Amino acid sequence: MTRENLKSNHSFSFARWLKREREETSMLLRNIPATVVSLFVVSVIAMNLLANKTLIQTDWLALDGGILISWLSFMCMDVITKQFGPRASNKIALLAAAVNLFTSLIFYIASIIPSNADDYTALNGILGGTWFILLGSTVAFLASAAVNNFLNWTIGRAFEKNPDGKLAFACRTYISTFIGQFIDNLIFAVIVFTIFAPVFWDGFRWTLLQCVTCACTGALAELLMEVVFSPFGYQVVKKWKRQKVGAPYLAYLQEAVE
Repeated sequence: MTRENLKSNHSFSFARWLKREREETSMLLRNIPATVVSLFVVSVIAMNLLANKTLIQTDWLALDGGILISWLSFMCMDVITKQFGPRASNKIALLAAAVNLFTSLIFYIASIIPSNADDYTALNGILGGTWFILLGSTVAFLASAAVNNFLNWTIGRAFEKNPDGKLAFACRTYISTFIGQFIDNLIFAVIVFTIFAPVFWDGFRWTLLQCVTCACTGALAELLMEVVFSPFGYQVVKKWKRQKVGAPYLAYLQEAVE
């Protein structure tokens, strides 16, 4: 086979893959309940804003404001993964990250537009944000989302006798949430407060011990929130299954496999 034929085949394969991805994503967005997607996207945006504030900092512990809302992001991912699978949940996570980046751009533009109405310095500081916080938040979120969704799905498959029971839902949700949140918090803390903060924030930094304890403590706090609200998530999953939510999307995936 000539080089030209190989290039043509590769181009054709990529075009076919891209077409399938568009079709699958379009089908997913038509089938997944808008309320969950909206809560997911809003929680990611709020988490990015709250991450600008350090709530607690000691010699061995540091927590940022993102822990107050990030549990909601993970609960939404767990519910989506249970009904639609990890691939669908990863797609929605990418959508949420893209919307968050777009929103951050709008916030930044708003922060640099001058106003003669009042002094908005404090508000501009919040809206403008910090680029490396956005970078750290985005990288950490996407990495932890992939881990959380994979673990949630894998653990769920281990419950062959009663995959839709409370025990199965609790195990897949609690384990994946704790590990996913730990990875999220650790990556974010290392990128923002260990790598960039010392350079751009006049030497301010977290130690590696603070990053690890922040990741662990934050994961425990967010796991506690997940435990509190998981009964609601379980009821949502049961309702979706009873009403066969997403059936066309699942059928589309099955046809693609066959």
